[in-house]
Amino acid sequence: MRWNTISSPHLSTQSNVSVIMRRVLYALIPGILIYFHFFGWGVLVNICIASLAAVVSEALMLLVRRRPLRIFLSDYSAIVTAVLLALALPPLAPWWLTTLATAFAIIIAKQLYGGLGYNPFNPAMVGYVVVLISYPQQLTRWLLPAGGLDFLQTLQIQLFGKSGPMLDSITGATPIDAIKTGLTLDKTVTEISASPVFGMLGGSGWEWIAIGFLIGGLWLLYLGIIRWQIPVAVLLSIFVMATPFYLLHPEQYATPWFHWFSGGTMLAAFFIATDPVSASTTDKGRLIYGAGIGIFTYIIRTWGGYPDGIAFAVLLMNTAVPTIDYYTKPRVFGARKQ
Repeated sequence: MRWNTISSPHLSTQSNVSVIMRRVLYALIPGILIYFHFFGWGVLVNICIASLAAVVSEALMLLVRRRPLRIFLSDYSAIVTAVLLALALPPLAPWWLTTLATAFAIIIAKQLYGGLGYNPFNPAMVGYVVVLISYPQQLTRWLLPAGGLDFLQTLQIQLFGKSGPMLDSITGATPIDAIKTGLTLDKTVTEISASPVFGMLGGSGWEWIAIGFLIGGLWLLYLGIIRWQIPVAVLLSIFVMATPFYLLHPEQYATPWFHWFSGGTMLAAFFIATDPVSASTTDKGRLIYGAGIGIFTYIIRTWGGYPDGIAFAVLLMNTAVPTIDYYTKPRVFGARKQ
């Protein structure tokens, strides 16, 4: 009797790029909701503007490259890049800034390298760094928690550039920037932390946002979407770097948990540094890669010229990934150890 055997693989999986990207978006929801609670409509407006700019940029590049639109637009990778970038920008960032950052991320950092799977750098962080260097003033003006702006006021500021004394009264520096600036004015960490922008573990509101992203990140770990090595290495290296300085000079250096629960640490550890394309692909390499991001982040935050060094740390370690993977390749099964 003759059997018709279907070609391998005989085991199928429900996971593909679009499924994985959708799950990443679902995991971001707790952090986004808490972000919205503390910083208002600007967060959602940023996400909408960035998502639209990402889809349009991706479509235009696919047309230029003569690639099918439906297949590549339906994998949600452009949306994930847009959302991560929008979360890194100030909630009241003007629409043109968000659009410029997103277009640069998709067109230059992703599509010009060949699209998803070929980009050596994290596109969201490339877009963020470009506007951070080009327009530093716009990126240092953050809305204070519970700023009190309604939806229409937010649109007037972001879409039409409306400003005034009212806007100056509800915007300010982030907690990490406040620490850095205060120390240059010979203030102690205790004096700086007395400001209402600080909470129990980190910045007021920021600590809860970090917990939201932590919950989403743990869910991705549970699903097996990401591996544990990078998040653990990022968080542990920041803690190891910050602890001795804090213990020796507690009035000159922030606590390790402040660095965990302020800025973009949790978002970066679970959602940005774990990018499967631009991150290391070996188990040992992921530990080295994550540790490097944590070390560079702390160095830039403490002694560098920028308040939060996450983006620069990620891009610096992206450049080291080929070398890290080369020297941490696992031994092939059956091969002799040299």
